[in-house]
Amino acid sequence: MAPPRSHLLPALLVLCACTVAPPPAPVAAANVPITTCRSFCGNITVDYPFALHPGCGHAGLRDLLFCINGALMLHLPSGSYRVLDVDYAYRGLTLHDPAMSDCRALDRTPAGRGNGFVLEPWREPYLSPDPDNAFLLLGCRATSPLFQGFPDRHLPCRNVSGMGCGDYLACPAWDDYYAGDGRRRAPGDDAYGDAVGAPPECCAVPWAAIRAVNVSRLECEGYSSAYSLAPVRAAGGATGWAYGIRVSWSLPESNRGFCGACRATGGACGHDMESHADLCLCGDWNSTSNCDSSADAAPSGAAARFPRAVAAVRWAVLASGLTSLWWHASKPNLW
Repeated sequence: MAPPRSHLLPALLVLCACTVAPPPAPVAAANVPITTCRSFCGNITVDYPFALHPGCGHAGLRDLLFCINGALMLHLPSGSYRVLDVDYAYRGLTLHDPAMSDCRALDRTPAGRGNGFVLEPWREPYLSPDPDNAFLLLGCRATSPLFQGFPDRHLPCRNVSGMGCGDYLACPAWDDYYAGDGRRRAPGDDAYGDAVGAPPECCAVPWAAIRAVNVSRLECEGYSSAYSLAPVRAAGGATGWAYGIRVSWSLPESNRGFCGACRATGGACGHDMESHADLCLCGDWNSTSNCDSSADAAPSGAAARFPRAVAAVRWAVLASGLTSLWWHASKPNLW
């Protein structure tokens, strides 16, 4: 039996009110499990701007560090590097590449072992080798991009912070290398090639000169890397160098104030995993400013989509109700 027509208008008004009324405000759910963003791997502290947990740390350094069997590793397209030290005061990382040569042993193969150090383009504003880090490229072919345009002068090769191939070629590793294949080092095998323009056995370059140390693309047989933390020349030449890759990080100036305010109010500095925007993690909710500003709560992706989903359902119900009421109203009144 259809309802009386006199009841149709009140029913329609109730349905409209229920549909257009705003849904209850969702609780701003945390986009990141707020355990702790400060953690340890072995004896190394992992703190902002780095992190081992998704959503912690700065977005520009996300998916970078991993703790594997108690060893802190840094992963890049060019390979995995053991993190020996994280210096938060001077914003530096010290890395070790197992495929890298040093003063005691050369690791050279015709096809090149290891890819040196290559960063993703989007990560370059946040991370790069230190200006006082020298990359020493070994056994590069004459067709290498390093030497194109300078067939007789090898201009890219130079000393970096007092470290160069002139000292490096005096390392014991070179005597062992030549003794191993039955050759003797020729008098012209120095840091600048021989008299007929052959490429040098070693070419030292700063990161800024090439922006990517890709051993195979540069047509080299291997590489070494050394860094200087002081302007004092190392005693003993290349035997006293610090071998490894020294990397510096930097963050946008605006982020420093944000993170300081977040920490001062008891929050942990992190980022949204979808938009990569800065977030202050405040326990069971997130803030776009600090943990004292609940008005700036930032719901997670699921919470942000909740009101739109509810609105869609309510409008569907309204359309269905209006259709039903119109059908009943169009029928003849049988009472």
